[in-house]
Amino acid sequence: MTARIDRLWPDPAENLTDDELVADLGPGLRINFVSSIDGAATHEGRSGGLSGAADKRHFELLRRVCDVVMVGAGTVRDEGYGPMRVSAASERWRLEHGMPGHPVFAIVSGHLDLDEGSRIFMEAPVRPIIVTSRPADRFAAVADIIDADLPGAIEQLRARGLTRILCEGGPSLFGSLLAVDAVDELYLTVAPSLEAGDAPRISHGDIPEARGMRLGHVLRSGDTLLLRYVR
Repeated sequence: MTARIDRLWPDPAENLTDDELVADLGPGLRINFVSSIDGAATHEGRSGGLSGAADKRHFELLRRVCDVVMVGAGTVRDEGYGPMRVSAASERWRLEHGMPGHPVFAIVSGHLDLDEGSRIFMEAPVRPIIVTSRPADRFAAVADIIDADLPGAIEQLRARGLTRILCEGGPSLFGSLLAVDAVDELYLTVAPSLEAGDAPRISHGDIPEARGMRLGHVLRSGDTLLLRYVR
């Protein structure tokens, strides 16, 4: 059964459809994260540990409408990413809307601590991209290589027609994107959990100054909030 999601603000509405949840997601760079109510970005070391049914539904819908999913290599390892595939329903939706069946997977890696023979590459429905400043010849057979800093990489993704960019973390990549002022929107699921401990925040690193954002919407599913903040 699909998790029910209602909109509390700005225009209250009950039991939103999938299309209503993604109706206005045009070009831009979006960040998607989940956090506990006391600010933890992980439960037992993984962000997936905080994710409930509503977050999983919303997570899939954000992937449904994006051109490329950008993830830091550390998060790829920690969260156990496989090949970048959307659900069968999302694949049908994408094809019906003139999009490729699956988004491109763009992995940002500073150390290239990745296995070129892993399922991520060998079973990818769409050829992945690796963003790195290190020599990456060993990946040339299984991925496209973008040798650039983050602003340059984003520019190259957009030049390929990949204008709807979804970043799924981790905190270091989020902080780096903030540092170069590349973030257009933040989707934050607030899980009804108190974690304490020493779990990380959703972003870390140095930025020139705090970034003000505007509340875009407030969604609710049971005790879970799904927030959207925009520039």
